[in-house]
Amino acid sequence: MKVGIIGAGAWGTGLAFVVSRGGSDVVLWSFNGGHKEFDGAVLPEHVVVTQDMAKLANCDVWLAVTPAAFFRETMTRAGQNYNKQPIIICTKGAEPNSGKFMTEVLHESIPKAKNIGVLAGPQFAAEVARGVPTGTTLAGPKRVQEMGRIIFRNLHLSLSRDVIGTEICSVGKNAVSLISGYVKVRGEGENQSALVMTFAWNEVVNLGLKMGAKLPTFLDYCGLGDLLLTATSQTSRNFSAGVSLANGEKPVGTVEGISALNGLVKKAKKAGVKVPLLKKMHDRFSK
Repeated sequence: MKVGIIGAGAWGTGLAFVVSRGGSDVVLWSFNGGHKEFDGAVLPEHVVVTQDMAKLANCDVWLAVTPAAFFRETMTRAGQNYNKQPIIICTKGAEPNSGKFMTEVLHESIPKAKNIGVLAGPQFAAEVARGVPTGTTLAGPKRVQEMGRIIFRNLHLSLSRDVIGTEICSVGKNAVSLISGYVKVRGEGENQSALVMTFAWNEVVNLGLKMGAKLPTFLDYCGLGDLLLTATSQTSRNFSAGVSLANGEKPVGTVEGISALNGLVKKAKKAGVKVPLLKKMHDRFSK
């Protein structure tokens, strides 16, 4: 099995470790020819890092791991080498301006793409690279699930057909993590932090159900699992960004939670679902 991974940031590189340990060859496409390095983890020899997208053409499956802000541009370019491979979206987030989810962006970028799946769960890339036990949800059609059993054999894998539910969990946890970090500083105590996180997640769940998601999905790795990891830990980029914003500081790197809030608020308006807390925090962070 040859797996093409599009994006050599922290999560893309972490997945390269997972896939290669499972016995598959990896073509790791990198925008600048480099890849994320982790202390104590050396990239296996049968992972080929390249800037040449043509090398993706003969891969059996693609993992799309490029940041949400660059997802459309990158996948449009990759589409020139698309050869009917299943595509598993591993990017968690919404497109910054449009608020569209990554499945929507992929369909617009590569209209002929078939067998699209979504991978999501509680996964800090550095721990994945070191082989720490990790759970993940893989949602998609039968072909995607068959591929997933092979290439993600070193993960605790939960298979699902609920693509929209898995995706909205990924977007929602970014938003709730950002809010949780903010309230950690600006709130009055642990009780309020729990109150706000629960209220915000309820809004995500209600929106997801309105959009056709299944309730059990929100209790899976991609839902409750990812929320517990990223909405409570300083290691989470979005939680840390919320802390920085609360302290009047500029966050480090891309704040995916702000784009996630934008996407959720736009989806809620379209679906006729009230999300007062998400809307309030979206307006605050967008100033």
